[in-house]
Amino acid sequence: MRRIYIGDIQGCREELELLLEAVKFDPARDRLHSVGDAVNRGPDSAGCLRLLKQLGAVMVLGNHELHWIDVAAKRRHPGKRDTLAALEAAADRDDLLEWVRTRPLLHAEADVVMVHAGLHPAWRDDALAAKAAELRAALDDAIARDLSPWKLPEIAFVTSVRFCDEQGREPDEDDPPPPPFRPWDAFWSGERVVVCGHWARRGLVVGPKLRALDSGCVYGKQLTAWIAEDDRIVQVPARRAYSLITA
Repeated sequence: MRRIYIGDIQGCREELELLLEAVKFDPARDRLHSVGDAVNRGPDSAGCLRLLKQLGAVMVLGNHELHWIDVAAKRRHPGKRDTLAALEAAADRDDLLEWVRTRPLLHAEADVVMVHAGLHPAWRDDALAAKAAELRAALDDAIARDLSPWKLPEIAFVTSVRFCDEQGREPDEDDPPPPPFRPWDAFWSGERVVVCGHWARRGLVVGPKLRALDSGCVYGKQLTAWIAEDDRIVQVPARRAYSLITA
C-alpha cells in the first residue's frame, strides 16, 4: 500500500482532484494523508472535506480547521479573507464538522510522523504516540468545555509554529527572527521523517528527515504530494490565485 501525503489544500478541490489523478490514486491500494488546512481561503472547503472523508483520508488538524471549529462554536468571528460561509451553510455542515473535530493533531507511524506545523524540540521520537493521545484528549476536553483550542499551548504550537529556540520558545515575530530562533525542524533529531505543511512562504522543503509540503496552492502556486514508498514528489499547478500570501 502506498501512503500519499498532500500539503495544504485550503479549499482547492479542483487541484486536489487533479493531484489525485497525477499520482494515480487508487483507494483499493493507496492511503491518503492530509497535513491539515484542508479548508479556508479557497473556493470549496466543503468539497475538499467531503472528498477526504469519502476516501478515508488520515488528516491532522491545521490552524484553519481549529479556526473553523471556533467560528462554528461562535467563539471567534470569521476573518476578512475567510471563505467559510459556504462551508457553514452546507447541508452536511454538521457531519463535516464532527468529522473534523475527531481528527488527530499528530499522527505517528513507524517511519513517518505527520503534524500540521511542527514538533516541539522537547518531544522524543519514541514518545510521539503517547503525545498524540495527550493532544487528542486535550482537544476533546477543550471542546467539551467550550474552550478555544488556541488557549492550549501545545495545540497552538503543533498547528502554528514556524520558528522557535531549543526550548520551544517562539519569537514575537518571524520575518525572520534573530538568533537563537531557527526553523523548528532545525531541532528535530528523531529517526522518523516529519511530514508537515503550514509554511507557504517557505514552500516545499525536502530534507533528510523532513517533507514540508505547503507549496502555496491557494496563493496560485502548486499543490504537492509526497509518495512515501517511492520517496517521490508530485505537484500540480493552481488553477489561479484565490488569496494573497501573508505568511
